[in-house]
Amino acid sequence: MVRIRLRRIGLKGQPTYRLVAADKESPRDGRFLEILGVYNPRTNPSTIHLKEDRIFHWMKNGALPTESVAQIFKTSGTQERFDRFKKGEALEVLVAEAAAAEVKRAAPVKTRKD
Repeated sequence: MVRIRLRRIGLKGQPTYRLVAADKESPRDGRFLEILGVYNPRTNPSTIHLKEDRIFHWMKNGALPTESVAQIFKTSGTQERFDRFKKGEALEVLVAEAAAAEVKRAAPVKTRKD
């Protein structure tokens, strides 16, 4: 079974995550099928870049997001757009809407110094 989950990258104490499509059995930072986006929780606000067309492809073919990824999808509006995609709305319209939402969300960010 394919899961959409987070893969940790970055230095010690400075985590950044990639959203990847990976087999359920593979380890957290192990083998994956495709990189679907990037999530950086250290910026204020959090930085989220997603390839929504590829996410829709994997979810349409049965990939399930983990709980943390589902929360990221809810925050970015991806889950709501996927529900509309399942109802028959055009992929190009949804991807354009996602790009506009990402530009709006990309306010000036500052990295926290934890």
